[in-house]
Amino acid sequence: MSTPEPLAAELERLVRKEQREKRLPSIAVSVMRDGELVWELAVGAADVESGREATPGTQYRLGSITKTFTAAAVMQLRDEGGLDLEDTLDKHVEGAKHAPTIRRLLSHTSGLQRETHHDAWLRQRFADVDELLDTLDRAEGVLPPGARFHYSNLSFALLGILVERVSGISYREYVETRVLKPLHLGQTSFDPQDGAATGYLVQPYVEGVWTQAPVTTGAWISAGQLWRTVRDLARWAAFLANPTDEAVLRRETVEEMRTLQSLDDHVHWTGGYGLGLQLLRDGERILAGHGGTMPGFIAGVFFSPADKIGVSGLTNSSGARLVAFLEKLLSATVGTWPVPPKPWQVEDAPPDDVVPLLGIWFMEGDEII
Repeated sequence: MSTPEPLAAELERLVRKEQREKRLPSIAVSVMRDGELVWELAVGAADVESGREATPGTQYRLGSITKTFTAAAVMQLRDEGGLDLEDTLDKHVEGAKHAPTIRRLLSHTSGLQRETHHDAWLRQRFADVDELLDTLDRAEGVLPPGARFHYSNLSFALLGILVERVSGISYREYVETRVLKPLHLGQTSFDPQDGAATGYLVQPYVEGVWTQAPVTTGAWISAGQLWRTVRDLARWAAFLANPTDEAVLRRETVEEMRTLQSLDDHVHWTGGYGLGLQLLRDGERILAGHGGTMPGFIAGVFFSPADKIGVSGLTNSSGARLVAFLEKLLSATVGTWPVPPKPWQVEDAPPDDVVPLLGIWFMEGDEII
C-alpha cells in the first residue's frame, strides 16, 4: 500500500529536521499501519569514520526494548502452564535471595534497585548468571514490593534467568526459537550483524563524536542485549498491536500485557507500565511499546492499538530523545491516513448460558448502560 505523498513528505521533513537539529549521526524510522510496513527512512551515517550511510536495513542496539521479548517469553510459559504470575521468584529460581512475584518483576513494582549490584556501568561488564545469583543478597529493596513503580533492570535480568529455569534452555535460545524464528524476525539478533551501526556520543560545541565502548551484558542479556532494524521493529509492533499468530502469543495474552499494572507518573498520570510494555497517554490516545538506551544508541517503538498505527525509531547517538518525536510521527499518520473502521456485521448467536443475562438492567431504579 502506497503512503499518500503529502504524508510521506511530511514524515520525511520531520525525520530530517530531527536528525539535523538534534545532531544525530543517523536515525532510522519506520511506520506501520494496519499490520503493514508502509513507510521507512534512514538519514545520516551508520559509521562516521568510514562514511557508511544508514539504511532501513541497518541494525542498531535496542537496549530495553529487549524487555518486551523477555515479557513475551514469560507469558508464553505462563500460557503453557509452566508458571503463574503470582508465583514468587524462588519457586522457580531456587535459593533466590529476593523473591517478589513474577507479576511485580514484569511491571516494575518489585521494589528492587534499578541496576544490578556490580557497578556494571562503571566497569562495562555485567555479572554472569551464577555470579548474579550468588551475590543477589547485596541488591537492595529500595521500596516495599507493590508499593509503586520503580524501574528495575535487575528485575528483568532475573526474569531472563526464570525463563531459563522454567524452559530448560538458555534465554538466548528460547527467544530465538520461540519468538524470533516463528515471527520471521531475521534482522533481529543478540549480536550485531555485519553492517550494524556504530554507537556514538556527540561532542558538545564541536562537530565531532566519541565512539562508545561496547558493553558485555552477561546475565543482563534479557534486559537490553538485542540488535534490530526498524523494519523488524515495525513487524514486532504490528504483532503486539494485533497478534495474528496466536501460536506465538494469544490475543488475550497480548491484551493483558498492554493492560495498566502501575503508574510511573503519579502527578499527571501520563505514563504507566503493563507487563513488559510501557504505556503512554497522548491526549485521548493510549500508546504501548518501549524505549531503549545503551551506550551509543537510543531506540523507541510505540503503537496505538485502537488506531492500528505504530512508529519505530533507532539512532546511534547516546543523547537522542525519541519519545516525543515518535509521538509526533504517529499523530501525523493517524491524522492524515487513519485506518477506516471495520463494518458492523451480524455475529453468531450468544451461548445459551448468556441469553438470560441479555436485556436492560437496573440498579437502585437507574438503568445501567
